Amino acid sequence: MSSALLVMDVQRAVVDIAVDDSGYLPRLRRAIDGARTAGIPVIYVVIALRPGFPEVGTRNKPLAAIASGGLFVEGEPGTEIHPDVAPRPGEVVVTKRRASAFSGSDLDVVLRARGIDGLVLTGVATSAVVLSTVCQANDLDFGLTVLSDACADTDPVLHQALTERLFPQWADVVTVDDWLKTVVLA
Repeated sequence: MSSALLVMDVQRAVVDIAVDDSGYLPRLRRAIDGARTAGIPVIYVVIALRPGFPEVGTRNKPLAAIASGGLFVEGEPGTEIHPDVAPRPGEVVVTKRRASAFSGSDLDVVLRARGIDGLVLTGVATSAVVLSTVCQANDLDFGLTVLSDACADTDPVLHQALTERLFPQWADVVTVDDWLKTVVLA
């Protein structure tokens, strides 16, 4: 299986809102560095909406709340990837318009063009981009690994329920350190 590491929604504004674990970004950085060392592509996924929010419908409660708050407008401060985990030149950055990394983006085209059939998922928030992407990637027949401690959520109980109870039904769920032992030593 050819895999890629997805770093999803680790943008300044998202990190400021949802990450209260001071070890999160250094852990994620270790996963990114390990992937690069092992020759695993690192693909970044960001949420960015057009000015005026033409892609946001009133029935989509989370996106409507984002739009009413004026958040995640393309090019605005806060939408950039957090500098502690920023992409290197040449690494792919995919822009999405919905919760899932696949919805409203060209992620599937990028993955298929590179022959990638396995995904290692990280990101903020566990109950949003990670959950939506796990569900959709499973339906698209990707092999899945979730790095439980490279995902973060504003609700630690929900994060724990997802990583310990739901995600294991569809994915291998491991820590960054355990994953690194398999990819760096492989």
